[in-house]
Amino acid sequence: MNTPVHTLSPYQRSLLSLKRAFKRGALALLLLVAPLTWGQSPSISGTLGAVGSDTMAGLMLRWGETLTARYPDVKLQFQASGSASAPTALVAGTTRLGPMSRPMNTEERGNFIERYGYPPLELKVARDALIVVVHRHNPLRALTRQQVDAIFSTTRTCGADAPIRRWDQLPSTQDWAFGRIALHGRNLASGTHGLFQKRALCGGLFRNDISEHPGSSAVVAAVGESANAMGYAGFNHLTPAVHAVSLYNDNGTAIPPGETAIQRGDYPLSRYLYLYVNLPPGEALPAPEQALLTLIMSEEGQQIARASGFVPLAQDVLNAQKALSSN
Repeated sequence: MNTPVHTLSPYQRSLLSLKRAFKRGALALLLLVAPLTWGQSPSISGTLGAVGSDTMAGLMLRWGETLTARYPDVKLQFQASGSASAPTALVAGTTRLGPMSRPMNTEERGNFIERYGYPPLELKVARDALIVVVHRHNPLRALTRQQVDAIFSTTRTCGADAPIRRWDQLPSTQDWAFGRIALHGRNLASGTHGLFQKRALCGGLFRNDISEHPGSSAVVAAVGESANAMGYAGFNHLTPAVHAVSLYNDNGTAIPPGETAIQRGDYPLSRYLYLYVNLPPGEALPAPEQALLTLIMSEEGQQIARASGFVPLAQDVLNAQKALSSN
């Protein structure tokens, strides 16, 4: 039972005051040293710069808007000029953050290491997929990798016997009376272009009559407007004007590009989306950059990825990226 304060001696009251002050001080110290988690709001200010993937433009801007809503003095400026621009900007020192829809290649990584003496921090931030799309009324439902290669390439490196140029060369579209296949794809600066070439064409060469577009949304729009069209694009740009064909895996099973198949990597053209960070070993990121990474790796950040048409990371992958981004 506590003794009423008014019955305490002056000496006892002094001790009680000191005890209360100590508790308040200890609580303040605890709050001061507690690690920052998404949802806390210390004073953070600054402008973040990022250069890279146009596929990730909407996602980066949504993450930036959410960050600014939490920290009003933090702004994200993003230049969407294609994945190929990210390594160049990182090496030049014009940005610390480089979003890419494909992994850096050996040459890009080597240029960074030559410039700084250490590799960039590579973070997986979401899942995505490359999809092959046709007009919504097209009866085509599935393709093998060899067929995709025979349609889009001149080299047929994946093993097809002959090129495919017309709809009547495919069994399911022999009665699709639209003649030649009109192809649409991405431009050379795009990570989607490079990854499709590497994985769907087995490293072969694109046909030179493919209409190239600066963004996946333009590819999808073009295919949706033409019954004889086919194109490749990012999964998050899928619209009712087109439908994505399933792709056969190595076991002969046609896999549609659904969220579960993409997250697990079962869909043959699943891919990660990356954020490359210039972080010297042993150093901490500035507070605004660290706050962005904390958001991206949070449940809220991953749900923003889903709302943007991408696929959240599997929990084990997310945990590994959290460990990397907090070191």
